[in-house]
Amino acid sequence: MNQPADTQRIAIEDTQLWLTRAVVGLNLCPFAKAVMAKGQVRYVVTELTEPEAVLLLLQTEMQTLVDAEPKTLDTTLLIAPYLLPDFLDFNEFLFDCEAILRGMDLEGVLQIADFHPGYQFAGTEADDVENLTNQSPYPMLHLLREDSVSLAVKSFPDAALIYDRNTALLREMGTVGWQALGLQARLYE
Repeated sequence: MNQPADTQRIAIEDTQLWLTRAVVGLNLCPFAKAVMAKGQVRYVVTELTEPEAVLLLLQTEMQTLVDAEPKTLDTTLLIAPYLLPDFLDFNEFLFDCEAILRGMDLEGVLQIADFHPGYQFAGTEADDVENLTNQSPYPMLHLLREDSVSLAVKSFPDAALIYDRNTALLREMGTVGWQALGLQARLYE
């Protein structure tokens, strides 16, 4: 059994590998490279399994991000390896996450992006390759500053084409190409 420090270390290493090889390496998100290079990403790992407890942590992390200097901390990844392994349950949980955002009056200040090992876009089959763009090693909530997102989108003239480009790239790579990236979630082994 992993000790808590091992769990945190492994989850962060796996997440950083995913970011480096897939998100930045394949340019799935053209905005991620800069914040990673500047060290402006906060990684928070929790072993909590109860959604209500994770919501309390989410609230704390939202406040931490809002209170931080953007040049020091621009985004947070809340990694919850043991939270809601079923994607549909996780997807339902996102409504509660958004309610926290509204309840803290942070709409327009922060936004929440979600990633999950079983991520599935509406209208796709579970094994459709385009789902890989949002499949992370572990369930996670990505807290982003709205100002940073707006600035990044303005600097990237074809932001609306990112999804189409990513889908074409992943179809070309196929599942075998994706698996060759070596992005296994070691906590599940």
